[in-house]
Amino acid sequence: MFNNKTLLITGGTGSFGNAVLNRFLRTDIAEIRIFSRDEKKQDDMRHEYLAKMPEYSDKIKFFIGDVRDLSSVKGAMYGVDYVFHAAALKQVPSCEFFPLEAVRTNVFGTENVLSAAIESGVQSVICLSTDKAAYPVNAMGISKAMMEKVVVAKSKAAKNTRICCTRYGNVLCSRGSVVPLWIEQIREGKPLTLTDPEMTRFIMTLDEAVDLVLYAFTHGQPGDILVQKAPACTIAVLAQAVNELFGGTSPIRVIGTRHGEKKYETLLTNEECACAEDMGEFFRVPCDKRDLNYDKYYSQGNVRRNNMEEFNSSNTRLLSAEEVKRILTELPYIQEQMK
Repeated sequence: MFNNKTLLITGGTGSFGNAVLNRFLRTDIAEIRIFSRDEKKQDDMRHEYLAKMPEYSDKIKFFIGDVRDLSSVKGAMYGVDYVFHAAALKQVPSCEFFPLEAVRTNVFGTENVLSAAIESGVQSVICLSTDKAAYPVNAMGISKAMMEKVVVAKSKAAKNTRICCTRYGNVLCSRGSVVPLWIEQIREGKPLTLTDPEMTRFIMTLDEAVDLVLYAFTHGQPGDILVQKAPACTIAVLAQAVNELFGGTSPIRVIGTRHGEKKYETLLTNEECACAEDMGEFFRVPCDKRDLNYDKYYSQGNVRRNNMEEFNSSNTRLLSAEEVKRILTELPYIQEQMK
């Protein structure tokens, strides 16, 4: 599917962008464009791939720009076949303090990316969302929920560009996540700081995040939201697994929940379950294709409803500490840290 194609990744210097490069750079893909606003991260990435994949590094093209600026997005979109839209403000506390910044990047930025993609004749766009968009209680989740609404609305208007969305939970060892922090605390002989030991979170690797995006490419219809059936664990179990892997005798210090944090996360709401399709390892939430002619819906409705219930990090399969350790030891970041 990617043979001789050009792929653009917004926010491409992040953890997801690096995972895509590691997966695709050695294939027959023609070009991968990294679009982001941080020239330092782009320069670091340029040198990294020049060193570890010199024969393929010419396929990577770097574009300085910001999804908030439509003209800069358009400047990177010419000749692009596919787009992975990963640019976002993702930190819950910072979005709580600066909610309008979250709106400008996550909502208006997505509108710019989709408008530029449609105008340039891009074949497919996959937008990356988060479990925090389901029943959102914080600014980050609300902005991502609005992003999903923009995706669905744009998908209805785009005739030649297929637009889908993926929704997934926490990615282990991604930039800004808690595992690297705990490893640093263990090495410095400090206690491991936990917000709430009973808090549950979905567990997903970067490779699984890429797999979900590829699944959306091959199976998604315009306006779909694709969700992986991810397992979860408590924060206490995750901390125990990290502690034991790194020689752990570090005590646990409970510091309390941060701004805008949930007790558990939801990947599929009860309302979405009404029409969701079970695809095996994934759920598909199809786009509501009704128009604004509401009058007929006073006499017509959806009689049939699925019997599925909300899919969240407390009613999915909960992993043990040993299972979490097995997952962690398969991650390149953890392997490097354990050396």
